[in-house]
Amino acid sequence: MCGIAGLVDSLGRPLPPEAMESLQAMTASMAHRGPDGCGHWRDGPAALGHRRLSIIDLSTGAQPMEDAHGRLAVTFNGEIYNYREIRAALEALGHAFRTCSDTEVILAGWLQWGPRCLERFEGMFAFALWDRRERTLFCARDRFGKKPFFYTLQNGLFAFASESSALRRVPGLRLDVEAATLARFLAYEYVPSPESIYRQVKKLPPSHWLELREGRVTLGRYWSLPAPEPARASEAELGRELERLMAQAVKRRMISDVPLGVFLSGGIDSSLVAALMAGQAPRIKTFSIGFREASYDESAYARSVARMWDTEHHEHILSAEDCAGLLPEIVTRFDEPMADPSIAPTYLLSKVTRQEVTVALGGDGADELFAGYEHFQGFQAARLYNALPRPVRRFVVDPACAALPASDGYVNLRLGAATFLHGARQAPWLRVQDWLTALHPELQRQLWRDPAPLGLDAPQLFASTRRTFDRSSASADLDRLFHAYCRQYLLDYILVKVDRCTMMHSLEARAPFLDRDVAEFACRLPTHMKLRGLSRKYLLKKALAHLLPEEIRTRNKRGFLIPVARWLRDKLKPLVEELLGEDHLRRQGLFDPKTVRGLVHEHDSGRRDRRKELWTLLVLQLWLAHNKPDVS
Repeated sequence: MCGIAGLVDSLGRPLPPEAMESLQAMTASMAHRGPDGCGHWRDGPAALGHRRLSIIDLSTGAQPMEDAHGRLAVTFNGEIYNYREIRAALEALGHAFRTCSDTEVILAGWLQWGPRCLERFEGMFAFALWDRRERTLFCARDRFGKKPFFYTLQNGLFAFASESSALRRVPGLRLDVEAATLARFLAYEYVPSPESIYRQVKKLPPSHWLELREGRVTLGRYWSLPAPEPARASEAELGRELERLMAQAVKRRMISDVPLGVFLSGGIDSSLVAALMAGQAPRIKTFSIGFREASYDESAYARSVARMWDTEHHEHILSAEDCAGLLPEIVTRFDEPMADPSIAPTYLLSKVTRQEVTVALGGDGADELFAGYEHFQGFQAARLYNALPRPVRRFVVDPACAALPASDGYVNLRLGAATFLHGARQAPWLRVQDWLTALHPELQRQLWRDPAPLGLDAPQLFASTRRTFDRSSASADLDRLFHAYCRQYLLDYILVKVDRCTMMHSLEARAPFLDRDVAEFACRLPTHMKLRGLSRKYLLKKALAHLLPEEIRTRNKRGFLIPVARWLRDKLKPLVEELLGEDHLRRQGLFDPKTVRGLVHEHDSGRRDRRKELWTLLVLQLWLAHNKPDVS
């Protein structure tokens, strides 16, 4: 896990001397991604930079790295878990190696197979490879986008980095923000790929490569999620195969020359990873966060798993209220705005974990691949709702939902019911995104001072969701939804949160559920093997139940519990008054103060829970105040 950056003159002209100063500034801005070393390399029109977090081959794996013949140079972020097998195959073909690193395997793999080397790599990665002979730059990103890659091409200069904020260190690059992009952020709570927060910057999509040749940028896909297939084995046989694949995925991710452990939340996914890891190594280290407030604390579940597998368990107990004070600092450190309040406990968990280990495995990806979210059940329930006669919906179901009690807690029945009904009335491609949306189009039309040019109708605002949904090779709407979750929500929300929070503490996070073999197995499963009635992650739970304590097997999914609704009324109230207050909004000129004041009043009075809307607005204002981009 590292930070990479680079500059290339797309027309092949030598870079000016000051380009190296810019490159050094770019890598310096990402020192948290690689505190163990820094390297820079230059050849005529190309310059590559690297910040190193040493994981494999601690003594000889420095980057940027050249091949033995001096034709290629690469800067690489991530891990190739099967690099030893690939190395053996390359040695059999006559390649010799000077190091024990996975980086050198990328160089030899490219020389042997060209872009098709990506088909062989199992791992998480983003890399850029300069070919001296061909005068081309080849870049690639892993299958799920675990590792970030931002790029821009302006005035003949191609620049890339692991964080978009590093690009701001290059003089002459224009990086401004469109109001339409901010509108999409307010809807999604993140900026959907391949767009970035900056108008001129793109994200390389997962499972894609990029080639810069003679001033032109070309993109290509090297892997796609497979579609569901009819079951070709019994349920018991599928269960045994899943356990084998998961054990293999965990073993692959235990390759390390530094200490490693497990994020253990006490949920099913991280508990399974811990169990499988404990079965392959003596006394593993597990890490969890607990809260003093009983209503938010789930540390007892993590302790139960730790006892079952006799792990060296590390538990950090804090007050949920303490997280509120950290949120502004963390939000401003993100290179793009993200409105997930659980970044605070994720940040803290990463901090305490880094004190003991350099690598941590986790359960990310299981919910998307094996149907772990309640939204999938909601999608099915919406079909039943829409099948009811209209009078029953209008005069029975809708009034009953409106009469449910409201709450500031994790579960707000009235808000949940209202959210369900709003989404249930949408087209299948939009339904779940509607449930996830912070500020819907109808509210944004009131919010923006000049909404006309922003494209606030649903097809435009959520065009990314429609494209992702339609690109699925599956035929059933529910299977298309699974695909969209993997290619949008997992990519731009879950993985970005984990990458940024862990990297702030120079900690590498690995996700066994995102192993290619596991993912392809999960995607090919028929729907009833993942979602059966009210049972989510059906096969995963049934096949691996013997690895879990009873209380873990039967509990419902819950994320980090954060009392945002209450914080907005007390702990964060000064920030709300400052950044969402009338004076600031009038000076800024983006949003209608009266509409924002109405949202705040509704929330403060308890008339309506506006936690999602207000928190997302507050995150945006924090990020804008810290980064001060031009907005047009």
